[in-house]
Amino acid sequence: MIRMISGTRCSLPVVVWSLVGCLLMLHLYSLVHHKDGQGGEIRMGHHPLFRELEEVEEENIQIPPLKGKRSPRASKRRPKRTTSLIDEFLDESSQLRHIFFPDMKTAIDPMKDAGNESFYYYPAKIWLDTDGHPIQAHGGGILYDDTLRKYYWYGEYKDGPTYHAHKKGAARVDIIGVGCYSSKDLWTWKNEGIVLAAEETDETHDLHKSKVLERPKVIYNDKTGKYVMWMHIDDANYTKASVGVAVSNSPTGPFDYLYSKRPHGFDSRDMTIFKDGDGVAYLLYSSEDNSELHISPLNQDYLDVTNVMRRILVGQHREAPALFKYSGTYYMITSGCTGWAPNEALAHAAESILGPWETMGNPCIGGNKVFRHTTFFAQSTYVLPLPGLPGSFIFMADRWNPADLRDSRYVWLPLTVGGAADRPLDYNFGFPLWSRVSIYWHKRWRLPYIWSEKKR
Repeated sequence: MIRMISGTRCSLPVVVWSLVGCLLMLHLYSLVHHKDGQGGEIRMGHHPLFRELEEVEEENIQIPPLKGKRSPRASKRRPKRTTSLIDEFLDESSQLRHIFFPDMKTAIDPMKDAGNESFYYYPAKIWLDTDGHPIQAHGGGILYDDTLRKYYWYGEYKDGPTYHAHKKGAARVDIIGVGCYSSKDLWTWKNEGIVLAAEETDETHDLHKSKVLERPKVIYNDKTGKYVMWMHIDDANYTKASVGVAVSNSPTGPFDYLYSKRPHGFDSRDMTIFKDGDGVAYLLYSSEDNSELHISPLNQDYLDVTNVMRRILVGQHREAPALFKYSGTYYMITSGCTGWAPNEALAHAAESILGPWETMGNPCIGGNKVFRHTTFFAQSTYVLPLPGLPGSFIFMADRWNPADLRDSRYVWLPLTVGGAADRPLDYNFGFPLWSRVSIYWHKRWRLPYIWSEKKR
């Protein structure tokens, strides 16, 4: 109890508001000095080279008058409402199809592009490898090999026909395997082949072509010298809901498939793995029918989970987690659960990777309101840190094409950490402790030349 001294004008409200004022000043101070760039490193947003990546680009797309019948996928979504931009996106016969899925004439071809077009990313355009074929690495992630000084991009190889296993089944492509591409510059990608292939004959095998393999991620174990792959394994009806594990002596495989399991006895669907700076790795997966996320450390060889598990974002129905770390704080991008249809991304932050995790709001900036509320018509898969450029990352996402999944596109955009978050948290008097996570929309962008110089 606070007891006031007789004869003074001090009162409880004055004391409370004084404390609030002090906390506010401390918070503003922390935002200015919070874990800023250290050791003379260049930080994104504090240097002219980065300002163009943080410029806000707007989109003004007009919906044309409807001609003919709308596709079943779009009409089933909103049969009695005014046509929306999302309906146009889902309608493979839309007159705006070329905006969402540009044709081969506009493809990014690193072997032909030169001069001023070199190293530019064009979100959602077809991206060709060094052999001139569209890259097949959907739902993927990237491993940087310090010894080989190369990036390796792993993802779902979906170069097959899209179909439905049954009338109410989701669109799917038979398992072909996990594709791998290598690069030294994150723009020119060489096809290293399928590093984990489907099983053609044994229908009981987890990797039989009739099953589901999604979101493969690979990390390197410094103690064992092995490359370890984790992935979502399921049946055509998505009832198996498990994780699968494979291992290899080389980043380009072949990977030997070991087993699948339900971690800690819980269903597991969208997942990712994250290797921390101390060498401890973690599995993060959507569980309890996608109503919450679970996170667990892996054991020392990265081949299984430990007995430790924490539930996070309980009841929030989030999937497609992409986890990263900056200056001692853990961040994560997630999506909602709407199947192949796009939805709003959310950013989350935590001081400990095991939680508690707090939601900071929608990180998307630019485009237009629909773009921002659909994660630029894409879904998160990975966040790639750029060495030597603290606070700067590449946000990797997939623009799914449920009518033809092999033609799904990649949306890579600049992501920065800095500034105040835009959603009050449950404590700290509503003043967020975390820096804002921002994903900037650009039709055309490239990394600053200084990053290329650092990689040489």
